Amino acid sequence: MGSEQKNAFLAIGLSALILFGWQYFFAPQKPAVAPAPIEAAQTTKTTEVATASTPQASGPIEPAPAVLEDFTLTTGSSSVSFSSDLVFKNFNQSQAAFAFTDTVGSKKPLKIEFDFGQGFQSILVTKQSENKFYDSVHDLTLAAQLNDKGVANITVTSSKPFRYRFVYASEAKKLENGQQRYFSIYTDELTHYDIAEDESKDQAIKWAGIDFNYHLFALYFEKETNLLVKSAPDSTLSIFSNKAENALNFNLVFVKKDYDYLASLGHKLQNSVDFGMWGVFAVWILKGLQYFYTWFPNYGVSILLLTFLIRLITFPLQYKSIVSMKKLQLVQPELTKLREKFKDDPQRMQKESMELFKRSGANPLGGCLPLLLQMPVFFAFYKVLNHAVELVGAPFMFWITDLSNKDPYYVLPVLMTGAMFLQQKLTPNTITDPVQQKMMLFMPLLFGFIMKDLPSGLSLYIFVSTLLGILQQVFVFNAKKTAQPVVV
Repeated sequence: MGSEQKNAFLAIGLSALILFGWQYFFAPQKPAVAPAPIEAAQTTKTTEVATASTPQASGPIEPAPAVLEDFTLTTGSSSVSFSSDLVFKNFNQSQAAFAFTDTVGSKKPLKIEFDFGQGFQSILVTKQSENKFYDSVHDLTLAAQLNDKGVANITVTSSKPFRYRFVYASEAKKLENGQQRYFSIYTDELTHYDIAEDESKDQAIKWAGIDFNYHLFALYFEKETNLLVKSAPDSTLSIFSNKAENALNFNLVFVKKDYDYLASLGHKLQNSVDFGMWGVFAVWILKGLQYFYTWFPNYGVSILLLTFLIRLITFPLQYKSIVSMKKLQLVQPELTKLREKFKDDPQRMQKESMELFKRSGANPLGGCLPLLLQMPVFFAFYKVLNHAVELVGAPFMFWITDLSNKDPYYVLPVLMTGAMFLQQKLTPNTITDPVQQKMMLFMPLLFGFIMKDLPSGLSLYIFVSTLLGILQQVFVFNAKKTAQPVVV
């Protein structure tokens, strides 16, 4: 064997020796792979499952808590979902226009807790049948039904007396159109609680819930129930009983606040449509809008027609108001002279002023009283247009695609402000104080600024009503009665 071959074999041997020696003495050892424990393959439930405590040689083994499950009741196009710890998470209802979670402002908007003598706490139920659920620890049975109107009726019974607590959770929110999220409670009147408001009361409750953006998520009882109410800074509303019972029956509903639909459910739910103290007038105005809509399926057109009808009905009052203000305007110079002449004798000045009013046929209250009588109709119309769900998503024409939202280009508020300026110029001016006159000129601008973010349906009503008022004034000014000279 040649020297070159010997050298080659020697080099290969030395290289192998160095390689295996390095691996044996210096390379990191590979850890041994332990077989997977049997328990790991069995814990594939959701992250909501709590693992059992590791058994200790000196203590008892604690059983693992039950797994949280979600249950869904479905009837037609309606469904309600809740978890086994009685947290209501979702409610679908074909009558509703907006998503449930967006309305209530929480992924866990309502939970029910029970007190069996150890304070309020959550319980866990398991499904027994399609509509029955059971808690063996407290011998508690929950039966749930969802009817054709999308109302969930829930009955809870137990052999052990219990107190119960409903806890609403939400977050504060206010939209550009003025819609604000509230906790709402109805007793014999409607009460709104701001989210995170700190308030406590003891009330006989008909229903309670979360009210936002023309929608209501509420629970109501078959019988009026006296409960404690606590609104807390942590954005929760708790409603709980003070008396232990063996049964609880209540209903849950998530609906768009359609007045007639809510009235059909009973239990004064229609009063969630907050018409306030002008409710008597507002209901008739709402029915008027609905009536015109059956003939002309456009709520913008319905507003125009109803505004014209109201102006026509109230025209006699408007006529008297304008005539009286015109007469007062004509006697202002003579009235100013009397005030100057008898400024040191108030009684004589009052006497002479009343005689002047009598001779001229002017009535100081004649211009105000008819307007005051019209105010309930105005405020009722305002309430209807600001709270009626019929306007949600209802288009008018051109750029007005939703009468419940503000005018995106502020055209109607600007037109309304201009119309109010024009009406103010035409209205007989009985104010002599320059400061008050300037304030009156400023009022249309202030009103227009307020209206810019309010529903466009409301701006449409005020604009059209102002235009009709101007036409009425022109008609009155041209009437022969107002042209007659005033005797002073």
